[in-house]
Amino acid sequence: MTDLAQQLREGTQVSHTLSENTAFMKCFLKGVVELEPFRKLTADLYFLYSTLETEMARHRDHPVVGPMVFADLLRTQKLEGDLAYYYGDRWQHEITATPAGMRYVNRILEVSASNPALLVAHAYVRYMGDLSGGQGLRHIVRSALNLPPDQGTGLHEFDQLPTVEAKRAFKLQYREVLNALPIDQTLMQQLVDEANLAFALNRDVFHELEPDVRAAVGDHVFDLITRQDRPGSTEQHPHHHGMVALAVTE
Repeated sequence: MTDLAQQLREGTQVSHTLSENTAFMKCFLKGVVELEPFRKLTADLYFLYSTLETEMARHRDHPVVGPMVFADLLRTQKLEGDLAYYYGDRWQHEITATPAGMRYVNRILEVSASNPALLVAHAYVRYMGDLSGGQGLRHIVRSALNLPPDQGTGLHEFDQLPTVEAKRAFKLQYREVLNALPIDQTLMQQLVDEANLAFALNRDVFHELEPDVRAAVGDHVFDLITRQDRPGSTEQHPHHHGMVALAVTE
C-alpha cells in the first residue's frame, strides 16, 4: 500500500487554488455562466474525456491503469447528450476543440504512448473533480442558464451514484484502489507532477474562454468579479467551509 491518494491531494493544492482563481472560474462561481463560452467548454471536455476514456480502455490490461477503469465514471456518453442539447442533432459537425483543448488532448495521447501509468493522474483530476465540486457547479449552471430538468448538465450526473452518500463511498473506494496500485516512489512523484500539469492544461482552457465571458458581461462587471483572489477550497481555511471545490474535497 502507498499513500498515493494523499500525495495527489496535497501535492495539487496549489494548482487547485490557481484553477479556482482563473477569471473564468471566479465568474462561474459567482453564477455568471454565459451560454457561448460554456458550450465551447463542454465541447473541449467532450474531446478530452472521449480521448482519456479511449486511451484508458486501450490500456485496460496495464497493471496501473487497469484498476482505475470504472464503468460508473465514464463521461463520454453524457457529454454527447449535453452537446446535442447545446448544439442540436448535428452537434458533431458543429464543434471544434479550442487550441488549449487540443493541447490537453495531445498530452493525454502523448502519455498514453510513452508512459500509460500517467493516465491515472489525468483520471484522478477529472473524475474526482466531477464527483466533488462538480456537483456544486452543476447547480450553478442549471440556475444560470435556466435549464430544463433533464438537459445540459449530464457531465456531472452519475446515474449509478445518485446520492451524496453513494458518491462519498465511491470516492473512498477510489482512494483505496489508488493506494493499492503497484507503484514505487519515482512513479508516485511522476503522477503528482502529471496531475499538476493536468490542472495547468485545464487552466489554459479556461483562459482561452475568458475573452468570451468578458465580452458577454462587459469590462466593468468582469473586472469587479475577478479582481480579488479567493482562498483555495482544498486547503485548510476554517472560515470557508461552504466553498465549491473543483477536485477532491474529502
